[in-house]
Amino acid sequence: MSAPTAESKSMSSYQKRSKQELARRVAEDIFDGAYVNLGIGMPTQVANHIPAGREVILQSENGILGMGPAPAEGQEDYDLTNAGKQPVTLLPGGCYFHHADSFAMMRGGHLDICVLGAFQVSATGDLANWSTGEAGAIPAVGGAMDLAVGARQTWVMMDLLTKTGECKVVEACSYPLTGLSCVKRIYTDLCTLECTPEGLRLIDTVPGLSHAELQSIVGLPIKDATATA
Repeated sequence: MSAPTAESKSMSSYQKRSKQELARRVAEDIFDGAYVNLGIGMPTQVANHIPAGREVILQSENGILGMGPAPAEGQEDYDLTNAGKQPVTLLPGGCYFHHADSFAMMRGGHLDICVLGAFQVSATGDLANWSTGEAGAIPAVGGAMDLAVGARQTWVMMDLLTKTGECKVVEACSYPLTGLSCVKRIYTDLCTLECTPEGLRLIDTVPGLSHAELQSIVGLPIKDATATA
């Protein structure tokens, strides 16, 4: 399938999810009692949208367990930051510890979910999120490889399209890989997709965006699990 032109996209009637709406959408699917790592960048905003009454234990790779939402303005403590150096809060019972212990937690299968950003995700769940491979690009793998293969589920949170209109969900990644067949779900500003060995499966789209139109934007077949048999 060929992707639509920028002109055809602009004529669509749908509205993208804002960054906060996307963070809220991801938070909705995190189950009660889950141990979750939020990657650097957009995923950190999920901490601010955990539903009230749901216990989610947030981990940060720099050595925090029991991380809370962002502090109120003026209440920041820069001795307590997440892996992206953003000030955070610590919930009752939370703690911080050595980097090595944090990576043992990540590698040892103790996290239920990690939420990461990405440059590309393949239809079968391959992840590329640490380098574009361009000359002069600064590699930034951090703990992404450990998280991608260590967590029980890897979710990606990203804009569906690049700033130049290219889809980040692809048949096969062209950027250096972080992990193979590790991504279970892709949360984007236009839709939520599941990666399976057979390809993409649609979970939901924003109002006004049809299944056919989404397939045209992505340029790949997407099984519509929301349709009746």
